[in-house]
Amino acid sequence: MEYITLANGVQMPMLGYGVYQVVPEACERCVAQAIDVGYRAIDTAQAYHNEEGVGRAVKASGLPREDFFLTTKVWVSNGGEEKAAASIDASLEKLQTDYIDLLLIHQPFNDYYGTWRAMEAAYRAGKVRAIGVSNFFPDRLVDLCQFVAIRPMVNQVETHALCQQTAAHAIMEKYGVVHQSWGPFAEGRKDFFQNPILVAVGAKHGKTVAQVALRFLLQSQVVVIPKSVHRERMAENLQVFDFILDGEDMAAIQALDEKESAFFSHYDPATVEFITSLGR
Repeated sequence: MEYITLANGVQMPMLGYGVYQVVPEACERCVAQAIDVGYRAIDTAQAYHNEEGVGRAVKASGLPREDFFLTTKVWVSNGGEEKAAASIDASLEKLQTDYIDLLLIHQPFNDYYGTWRAMEAAYRAGKVRAIGVSNFFPDRLVDLCQFVAIRPMVNQVETHALCQQTAAHAIMEKYGVVHQSWGPFAEGRKDFFQNPILVAVGAKHGKTVAQVALRFLLQSQVVVIPKSVHRERMAENLQVFDFILDGEDMAAIQALDEKESAFFSHYDPATVEFITSLGR
């Protein structure tokens, strides 16, 4: 495994296992399989409703807690200092742990400044080793960085070969924020797994499109958390540290950037109305 150092010195694995859309009844099994094939970083969220499954799988593994890097996120409905603080304690209980390795604000809506103050307090109290944000576009990220006591250490945003977030990446670098990808395969949208460039680069290295997509992000200094409910694909997604994309490969994939989301835009009022409606 390769690691990246966060602004406070914490070492974060460059590749982890994400459990978005893993239904609660399957989560413990899937995380147990992921741990068995070698994953130690697990990414969940309050809104996924599967923190308990992650906690049970980690506990049942018998491995020391310090071997793991656990991430969860505060949802919009828990926005504000008081609600966020209570939700952090609830997440700790569900994860069956005394501390969370990385805690993120899930969406840049509701009282996220109040949420951030609660996260800073949890960080100072030792309940959290690192704090950051998710889905913060450059304008929101800069605003937060300018006015908080402790700057975000990570920003988790949609990032894949078709939406590379190069401008956002430059802003993150400026403020010392590590770039983390959600949706590294664009969930298969836009014929992602049949993309001729990704297929050709994969054939050149004897790797799958998924492996090439992950390797491209890793070499772009982007942390990845691919999700799969299939053990063989979990293992496949880990096999990305034994090859290197050359300059020609990187340039070909960089040229695929459409500079727009494969899912939705946080600048679209309808999207914001939908997300915030889930937080009331």
